[in-house]
Amino acid sequence: MATLFLVGTPIGNLGDISQRALDTLQSVDAIACEDTRHSLKLLNYFNIKKQLFACHKYNERESADKIFAMLCQGKDVALITDAGMPAISDPGAIVVDILREKGADITVVPGPTALTSAIALSGIRRQIFTFIGFLPEKNRDRDELLAQFKDVPTSLVFYCSPYDVNRDIDYLYNFLGERKLHIVREITKIHEQHISAFLSQGRQENPRGEYVVIVECADKKEVAPIGSLKEQLVRLINGGVDKKSAIKQVAKDNGVAKDEVYKIAIELDE
Repeated sequence: MATLFLVGTPIGNLGDISQRALDTLQSVDAIACEDTRHSLKLLNYFNIKKQLFACHKYNERESADKIFAMLCQGKDVALITDAGMPAISDPGAIVVDILREKGADITVVPGPTALTSAIALSGIRRQIFTFIGFLPEKNRDRDELLAQFKDVPTSLVFYCSPYDVNRDIDYLYNFLGERKLHIVREITKIHEQHISAFLSQGRQENPRGEYVVIVECADKKEVAPIGSLKEQLVRLINGGVDKKSAIKQVAKDNGVAKDEVYKIAIELDE
């Protein structure tokens, strides 16, 4: 049986691709990729001409069967995603799991990942972290997922698209309370940026690029809420939290009666 190669590709700067990755992509018989149009740009840049076929989150099981059939025919296959390592918040895990059960020969060609790069750029001293990746779409599913990690003594690491980053940060502030925050975007690209703040200050103006959001674990001594009661209330409501929940959250964070915050909420409507 031939071999499936899990190949890491650049997350931004094409110069980060390894020589072994290039040699592997040149030598295999076919390449399974998340988006053929996206991967074609990478392969054309390095003058690599190979059979391409799609392997994305909607067809992973079918792709696993196709890859296994090719391996049985003696054809080596490489699996890549749009950026970074396959199976890390990207397609690939289902393929690997299915092919492992079938006894396929699988190896890895390591490459860049946004996760470890963002951890290094953040400079957090406590190097223990919990990687969560992309949050679910529905708040009910988010609540169920994060409830398991709310009190763990580690940093929490999330991936966010530019379309969801502000919603995600607002949600994390509402669910976790005030915590230290690191936002890393456009890693290895021209506009690479690292921002240190608190969750209440994390909203991004004109979000662009892909984000890694690192929320440090809660200090033993809780961080005091930032801003006046009115400012905290407005921030939550503008972030999409309904008024009733926002009043409850602000009262809880500041140790004041809900009636006091409710009076401020009434003034906002005037």
